Amino acid sequence: MFLATLYFVLPLLDLLMSAEVSGGDRLDCVKASDQCLKEQSCSTKYRTLRQCVAGKETNFSLTSGLEAKDECRSAMEALKQKSLYNCRCKRGMKKEKNCLRIYWSMYQSLQGNDLLEDSPYEPVNSRLSDIFRAVPFISDVFQQVEHISKGNNCLDAAKACNLDDTCKKYRSAYITPCTTSMSNEVCNRRKCHKALRQFFDKVPAKHSYGMLFCSCRDVACTERRRQTIVPVCSYEERERPNCLNLQDSCKTNYICRSRLADFFTNCQPESRSVSNCLKENYADCLLAYSGLIGTVMTPNYIDSSSLSVAPWCDCSNSGNDLEDCLKFLNFFKDNTCLKNAIQAFGNGSDVTMWQPAPPVQTTTATTTTAFRIKNKPLGPAGSENEIPTHVLPPCANLQYRMGSKQSPFVPDRDRPVQN
Repeated sequence: MFLATLYFVLPLLDLLMSAEVSGGDRLDCVKASDQCLKEQSCSTKYRTLRQCVAGKETNFSLTSGLEAKDECRSAMEALKQKSLYNCRCKRGMKKEKNCLRIYWSMYQSLQGNDLLEDSPYEPVNSRLSDIFRAVPFISDVFQQVEHISKGNNCLDAAKACNLDDTCKKYRSAYITPCTTSMSNEVCNRRKCHKALRQFFDKVPAKHSYGMLFCSCRDVACTERRRQTIVPVCSYEERERPNCLNLQDSCKTNYICRSRLADFFTNCQPESRSVSNCLKENYADCLLAYSGLIGTVMTPNYIDSSSLSVAPWCDCSNSGNDLEDCLKFLNFFKDNTCLKNAIQAFGNGSDVTMWQPAPPVQTTTATTTTAFRIKNKPLGPAGSENEIPTHVLPPCANLQYRMGSKQSPFVPDRDRPVQN
């Protein structure tokens, strides 16, 4: 019942958020706030709303009278007509934390079940095929990495990173604080997380994804993939906290709360879709997942034998909240949308944009209108899967055959998951 409700509410929330936009691109929240503060009527309502939010965080709802609550509602209704109400932020922007603080001050009243929080980030709407097109010609890759072994795609990706100035710079920047030494037995976790966020925010996806989502045939490769984020520092701790407690901790930080909301928004599974993703976009899901790395909610591969991921937490000591805890944890561990996105990148494939299914007899449930609310005009059928042989990613198998959706060497455990 919970998931069924979730599937229908998320698209409606998206529609509600986009319906207020009068046209053109939405302002980022920093610019929208500056614009509002220059208008007396907007400024007055905005300051009132901020006081309401501050009051809510100190049990405002129980200590304030009806008159004060009405004033808060009035302020929110007035601001719905302003650009501030529809503002969004960009991941890695210069004033990201300040932008997110403004965003959550506007949307604090929508706080409820965390799986229903809308992403504060401006949609990217990229495709995996866009990332593949950014990869150099295969002949150029061979010339640059002629000494790289052909059997370990994750090793190939790491060496290709060292040949790119930007990737090498930011990789070195996180390896240092995330690695212990003889003189420093404990890594600097805070600096490690910050450097990891910079790596995934600033390094082109063709390199960062190549190391994090590379396709593997053996344990040596999968273990290297698992070690990409230096988990001994960035991920593991002596004890595993309860997942709901970790979630509460995440929500006290604007960056973490926002990245988590972005992950729930863009990696929402849907068994009736082609890709098992509600939004039918692998690239957006991988971007949202990588955005969590470097926060207290940092996820990683659970082991070297599967594509299951999870934050460093469990559901022990959950008491009456065990069901909620397991739902939260399983959104990571058993997320077919995320698993298929990882497989698709490693195999050099992509998903076709959502299209209405013809009325034919099938054992799979058909897509409802509610899930197609935000569709854009579609390109030629199958165009998203047409990836020329000269633009395959370095981490993909170079023997990938055109016309096939799967790389011939990928074992059964790396095949797309179907519900």
